[in-house]
Amino acid sequence: MKRIVWLILLIAVMAPLTGRSQGRGRLPYGIHDIDSLRWRDNCILADPVSKTYYFVGPAGRSVMSYKSKDLKHWEGPTIIYTTPDDVWGDIRINSIWAPELHYYNGKYYLFQTFDTSTPFQEQWRNWYSTGRVMRGSQVLVSDSPEGPFKTFAPHSTMPTDMMTIDGTLYVEDGVPYMVYCHEWVQVTDGAVGYVRLKPDLSDLDGEPKNLFRGSYVNHTWGAVIPPDGSGYVTDGPYLYKSKVSDKLYMIWTTNNSCGIAISDSGKIAGPWRQQDQALLTNAGHGMIFTSFEGELLLVLHAPYWGDTHPKIYDLEDTGETLRVIKEHGK
Repeated sequence: MKRIVWLILLIAVMAPLTGRSQGRGRLPYGIHDIDSLRWRDNCILADPVSKTYYFVGPAGRSVMSYKSKDLKHWEGPTIIYTTPDDVWGDIRINSIWAPELHYYNGKYYLFQTFDTSTPFQEQWRNWYSTGRVMRGSQVLVSDSPEGPFKTFAPHSTMPTDMMTIDGTLYVEDGVPYMVYCHEWVQVTDGAVGYVRLKPDLSDLDGEPKNLFRGSYVNHTWGAVIPPDGSGYVTDGPYLYKSKVSDKLYMIWTTNNSCGIAISDSGKIAGPWRQQDQALLTNAGHGMIFTSFEGELLLVLHAPYWGDTHPKIYDLEDTGETLRVIKEHGK
């Protein structure tokens, strides 16, 4: 009897942990609506080849995917990548964060963050605070949006002495770049930066450069920012070039608010200015895509904490900024 009681207690304790590691609970394979998904840090690829939407997100040490033809009915889940034990050699990967699926030059690429509990062994780049571990953004490649995906090297694509997360792809004048976040955990005042990639995205083709810091955000976003500067978070950058002006927009998240940075030059190098008003509060880690019908859409998770699930919103490109119109299909 005691064994049964202890078993029940163990299951009760492990259930929420398992749910968190699987994107807050993996559903059985089938057809699901978006409201039934419990996921953070998601991405939707409107695949131009198959005319199918692929919805990807983290699932512990794996990447999970659903697919749809109409953005309403999602078939899945399917695991499209699972971390091999030796992906970074002897360094154990704890989990995958914020995978993004991109189609570029006939290939499919996963931009994702590998997180470990292994501390840095050498001097730290821009070291200011504590808690520095091996954590970095890496690019993986496949011939199919459903995998298999492989890494180019047994370490992050970004420099291994930097704690980088949430890498995303942006192409300017035919040149691919990774835009990423330099973790506030390492540098206190988190940064958003960019770096040129090789044509096949296999490695860096230049030195990373900062675009702006987390402390630059206007407090009218409603984000919870510590007044003593103990940590300014940067998270989830994603870029979109205006179709009605020369401006380049970047959505990004700090703490519990998703806002917009604007490059009036239309170039990734900026300079960047922060819009006073947040795009959405109590929501985070967004990305932008265009439907097959030409609708401009935003996907992110909300609320920021608690019963979090992905939501899709209709967007308007005004030429001066991006504006949320309404939740898509509602």
